[in-house]
Amino acid sequence: MEFFRIKKDIPFMKHALVFNVISAITFVAAVFFLWKNGLNYSIEFTGGTAMEVAYKKPADSEAIRKAVASVGIEDAVVQQFGTAENVLIRLPAQEGKAKDTITQTVFTALCSAEAGKVDQIASDKGDKGFACRDAANNEPVALQSVELVGKQVGEELASDGLKALAAVVAGVMLYLAFRFEWKFAVSAIIANLHDVVIILGFFAFFRWEFSLSVLAGVLAVLGYSVNESVVIFDRIRENFRKLRKATVVEAINNAITSTISRTIITHGCTQMMVLSMLLFGGQTIHNFAIALTIGICFGIYSSVFVAAAVAMWLGVKREDLIKPVKEKDTTGGAVV
Repeated sequence: MEFFRIKKDIPFMKHALVFNVISAITFVAAVFFLWKNGLNYSIEFTGGTAMEVAYKKPADSEAIRKAVASVGIEDAVVQQFGTAENVLIRLPAQEGKAKDTITQTVFTALCSAEAGKVDQIASDKGDKGFACRDAANNEPVALQSVELVGKQVGEELASDGLKALAAVVAGVMLYLAFRFEWKFAVSAIIANLHDVVIILGFFAFFRWEFSLSVLAGVLAVLGYSVNESVVIFDRIRENFRKLRKATVVEAINNAITSTISRTIITHGCTQMMVLSMLLFGGQTIHNFAIALTIGICFGIYSSVFVAAAVAMWLGVKREDLIKPVKEKDTTGGAVV
């Protein structure tokens, strides 16, 4: 399906150096901010406290954030799950404060926001618990459970995340080297890592929270960028077969130009969906949608101006993808 067809090839590779210099500057800036600021890890990586609370009416996430911030705890993550009344509150680690102290402080703030008062109760097992009662002796908010996320668990998650990223990179390289040629594999990995580092650079610069959902978004961008690179590489290989008299640059320009319509349809639809998640999805998936939005934009850019250009500079040629046809011996091996 094509919305339009461009009859004359656009000379993308003529401006490849300029665009790659811009890309290199962006990449270096991202690395600088990662080194200078680092990532703002969520409690999944740093450790902290996770509280589950249940309201009698649909919970107001913004009011909950303000209540938690009022007791001096910043960067709390508030997520609705299951129903509109159930809320998960993830609190960053507080130095020198016990779990029970943090729980009581936060729950008291939540209870006060509902015009209630906290009473300490004991469970059947003898554990310490808290109950919120208003003037009518109703329970506007209830504490369901409290879990402590240890720092060791966070370190394991970070380690597993890096392993997952390395496994994806290795798998992509093997797949592209098997399907195409090692020069395409190297160029695609350079382009894809370029996208990943720039996403992380944005998160480091703006100090957005880096959570497991964001890591999932980064891995999704890797696969998404590879798909675009494969489409262009496949068209380049096809051009090497069809356009026998075309140069490598002409074959690449034709491949990119002929896939523009497909790129606009595919990425335009995907970007509309991701932007809807970003604008209307709420706080829970906000950073995940940001990672996808940045990744898709730079994924298109890198597939055209980074992956294809690097493959060209590595010296990809027709013989790399198409084995020359051996002439049939009509003499039967006889030598005159």
